[in-house]
Amino acid sequence: MQGRYDVVVIGAGPAGEGAAMKLVKEGCRVAMVDERARLGGNCVHLGTIPSKALRQTVWNLMRYQRDPLFQDAHRLTVTPPEGGLQETLEFAHAVIATGSRPYRPADIDFTHQRVFDSDKILTLDYPVRKLIIYGAGVIGCEYASIFVGLGYKVDLVNTQAQLLSFLDDEIADALSYYLRELGVLVRNQEEYERLETFDDSVVLHLKSGKKIKADAILWCNGRSGNTDTLALERLGLVPNSRGQLAVDEQYRTALPHVFAAGDVIGPPALASAAYDQGRCAAAHLVGSSDVPRVEEVPTGIYTIPEISSIGKTEKQLTEAKVPYEVGQAFFRHLARAQITGETVGMLKLLFHRETLEILGIHCFGDNAAEIVHIGQAIMQQKNGANTLRYFVNTTFNYPTMAEAYRVAALNGLNRLF
Repeated sequence: MQGRYDVVVIGAGPAGEGAAMKLVKEGCRVAMVDERARLGGNCVHLGTIPSKALRQTVWNLMRYQRDPLFQDAHRLTVTPPEGGLQETLEFAHAVIATGSRPYRPADIDFTHQRVFDSDKILTLDYPVRKLIIYGAGVIGCEYASIFVGLGYKVDLVNTQAQLLSFLDDEIADALSYYLRELGVLVRNQEEYERLETFDDSVVLHLKSGKKIKADAILWCNGRSGNTDTLALERLGLVPNSRGQLAVDEQYRTALPHVFAAGDVIGPPALASAAYDQGRCAAAHLVGSSDVPRVEEVPTGIYTIPEISSIGKTEKQLTEAKVPYEVGQAFFRHLARAQITGETVGMLKLLFHRETLEILGIHCFGDNAAEIVHIGQAIMQQKNGANTLRYFVNTTFNYPTMAEAYRVAALNGLNRLF
């Protein structure tokens, strides 16, 4: 059986959805291929908050299940969800949006009942008193705050010198402090040597000579692109050591008619960015220019408390010798935070001390991932409209957390001379 399509989209997560929707609107005949029986990718099934919108977007798409295999540069074989004969899809273009999965080192036995990754941990069905989390990236830190909040003892093993070093130093330090306040034992600059597993426990041996015993271990040390089952060698595409594909400014791979978007191309590996990357790839595929490339993406980290940021950090601005100033608003001083009791946190604005252009927004505390969007909207303005004075001259509802922007702006302006 054979079908001909303008574009085959491989992967039904946010990047695949964004690409498919844009292509259908441009009049393309699209086939969507995914290994699951339902749409949504890791965003819906294993990772991000489920979204009903994903179920309503593919009314005009053909959908297949099971592992697709490239036969050559313009043909793909798939198996329908109900089984039966393989079908060959012929296409003019392809969008690879297969997402990623937790990285699994070969020497760690993930089939053991006490060894988990960030996918498998959702199946945990027995009580755990102490948990080791290996890897202190975004996922590791999120789970550390979740499990310590449930009353677990948590050892968070970090291979770096600092938690989430891509964040502004003040925010990263605040996260470290509050994780420790919650009861997390953070072990920085440690690497594993080997893992022993037993029926009732695990023992992690570190290269420093330390040993940690716990009821279970959660491995959160990176992710791998889902490319190993696609037979990409038949196309001449070579992923990197983590299974990720290199793309250009238009999300094209080394083959001009094959695009890639989402986690499969590496950082920032966010569902929000993946959707827009898929739309952008689809726009370039059909020759449309109405979708800009995904550049500035806010970071949303759902630890307890939340973290969100966009733009430059103090370290980056200092290294670039940009004359900046800082404006701060501490949540404990805001009426809304006092009413809700969520007084831990702060909003930090970095701005050019001469032009007052907002250069970076960093937020730590309850609803940080929502609060950052107000500043993001102003940062995106052109022709001088990106200015700290917007927050000084704009009346906000009271009491609200948005008031933090006015407090921080006034605090920053008071530093100028």
